[in-house]
This record gives sequence, structure tokens and C-alpha cells, in this order.
Amino acid sequence: MYILSIETATKVCSIALSCGKDVVFERVNENGPSHASQLGVFVEEALAYLKTLGGKLQAVAVSAGPGSYTGLRIGVSEAKGLCYGLGIPLIAIDTLRIMATVARQVKRLPADAWLCPMIDARRMEVYTEIYDENMMVVKPTSADIVDADSYAHLLDKRHIVFFGDGAEKCRAVITHQNAHFEADVHPLASCMSELAYDAFLQQKFVDVAYYEPFYLKEFVATTPKNKVLGL
Repeated sequence: MYILSIETATKVCSIALSCGKDVVFERVNENGPSHASQLGVFVEEALAYLKTLGGKLQAVAVSAGPGSYTGLRIGVSEAKGLCYGLGIPLIAIDTLRIMATVARQVKRLPADAWLCPMIDARRMEVYTEIYDENMMVVKPTSADIVDADSYAHLLDKRHIVFFGDGAEKCRAVITHQNAHFEADVHPLASCMSELAYDAFLQQKFVDVAYYEPFYLKEFVATTPKNKVLGL
């Protein structure tokens, strides 16, 4: 089973071709937002490699956001075009879950630590979600304004690792002794393979015609004042 994964939610552009859960081909560009010029080239290279294997693409997985409007639009447009042209299903995977998967795979984390990926919005605003050590959601996706008391009720109970492009600006604000910060964690297509494979087996597909990703947009922030923020 060959699945092509596309990740363009942040400044990093990446694709990965997987056979089952195993990545057999990948391309990554971490040098800023160049998705429009790079993504098509990466996909073409992946499909050319697949041809040498004599394989057939059976699905496309795309990072679903939250994330950059432009980046997600480019990734989803590419994914939809492939699905339409090849008559194959589309899989959408939560970008924050992808980031948590990256952190688990590339970082040495405490075994019982919870994971908090953060995507930068503006000022002290972030999109975030918190997972336990078994990758179960303990705090659903929310748009938060971060201050010194953010997540304190959870940090009082256990260690939480914060990462992503929204976490760095929170480092000086969240100073709880159980708060840990990891740098250089970005969503990557290569870490979508297992998630995409499981979704395929469970037939968790989205409608190719009507699917829209989770863009960063206006949200009601999770603060006592319930302030509305424009993104």
C-alpha cells in the first residue's frame, strides 16, 4: 500500500512516500516558505520513484492544520488534484498530532511527559493541543493567549513538553518547574506515514470536493475576557 503524505502547514515544506507504515522516499525544505515552487517538484520526484518500484498510489494524506493559510492552501490543492486525477481517496491529519509524533520520534522526552505542540498565531497567541504519553488528547485543540498562569493546573500534576514555532515565545512566560521546551520541532510528512496508514485501514477519508483545512483565522481565545482575536 503506497500513500503520499504532504505537509505544508508551516514554513517547512515536505512530502513522504510510504509503503504501509514505512517511508521509502521523502523530500524536505526547511529554508522558509517556498511551498509554491518546491511542492510540485517534490511530488513529481516521489511519483517518478514510485514508478521505478512498479507501485500504484492508493491514497494521499495532507496536513489538515491549524496552520498558514497560504501553505495549507498549496498543500491541499496539490493533494486534491492528485486525488481527482488518480481517483484515489484523501486523508486529512491534524497538524498538531503530526508535530507530537515528530517530537516523540526525534527527541528524548520523559516517558510520562505530556506533549504540547504550539503553532504561532500573533503576539502571545498560539494554537495548541495537549496529548498524554499514549497520544490520547487530554486538552483538545484551542486558540490560547499565553500568560504566566497558562496550563498551570496541568503542570501542577506532571511534566509537559512544549514545542513548535509557537513555543519559543512562551519560554520566558511559562516558568513552571514542570514545563520543558524543545527547539526545532516542525511538522514533517515522514511522520505522517503511520497516521495515514491507520486512517486508510479505518477508511477515514474526507470529501475531495468539499474538504477545507483548518486555517489560522478569527477565533475566540480561551481567556476569562473571551477576547476576539483577528488572525
